[in-house]
Amino acid sequence: MKTVGVEFKKDGKQYLFYDDNFKVNIGDNVIVDTERGEQFATVCAIYDDDNKEHSKIVKIATKEDERQNNINQKEAKRALQSAEDFAKKLNLDMKFIDAYYTFDRKQLVFQFLADNRVDFRDLAKQLASIYKTRIELRQVGVRDKAKEISGLGQCGRRLCCSTFLTDLDSVAISQVKNQNLALNPTKINGLCGRLLCCLKYEDNLYTEYRKDLPEIGDNIEYNKEKGTVISLDIPRRKYTILTENNEKIEIEVPFKENENRRKNK
Repeated sequence: MKTVGVEFKKDGKQYLFYDDNFKVNIGDNVIVDTERGEQFATVCAIYDDDNKEHSKIVKIATKEDERQNNINQKEAKRALQSAEDFAKKLNLDMKFIDAYYTFDRKQLVFQFLADNRVDFRDLAKQLASIYKTRIELRQVGVRDKAKEISGLGQCGRRLCCSTFLTDLDSVAISQVKNQNLALNPTKINGLCGRLLCCLKYEDNLYTEYRKDLPEIGDNIEYNKEKGTVISLDIPRRKYTILTENNEKIEIEVPFKENENRRKNK
């Protein structure tokens, strides 16, 4: 009996469940029990852990379950179009980005973007009268939209959020400063208009590489030459000083012995 990670969408957030002796493999489709009801999911990770605090996998999905899931997905797309039409008639300023049924069809969830809070009570009533199930309208952020539609980032690769990132954590301006980046929105913002996600998951490495490095503007004495730090190269652990004789000197700061051993593991 092990803990397994499942995702409800490809490259989506990972959720942990207890396999309950089903002996599942990565890539298997399963039915799991959630707060919203039973949901169709795919096993994406297996952990050597028998933590029974997680909810159990209900069963390994059958061919019939897979067909039902395909039906749910197709009907959810049609429901999404209906929701958009109703929202326009009600003059609601909302942009729908996704809709999905729980596997047992006890709930139909719509995700939408809006600049402000939206009173969607009349919309929910109309949708519930048509689809005869519980309706949830969930307002999400622009990061969720970017994850849904994807695109190419500044690095030329597909967006991190739509490939491997499972948690869209908030990114702080302090992380931009920690990485010594210019506060230029065109350089530090992603397609969603928010700070780049990579600033978050790279920050710990920058923090470690900044150890023993000075700050720009610090006065330094190196080989009996006095100067001021004018630039930092954090990944290479180097900095440049401008001496009193107007000479630029690049200085490398090696890791301490115990840190070098940790890096080489």
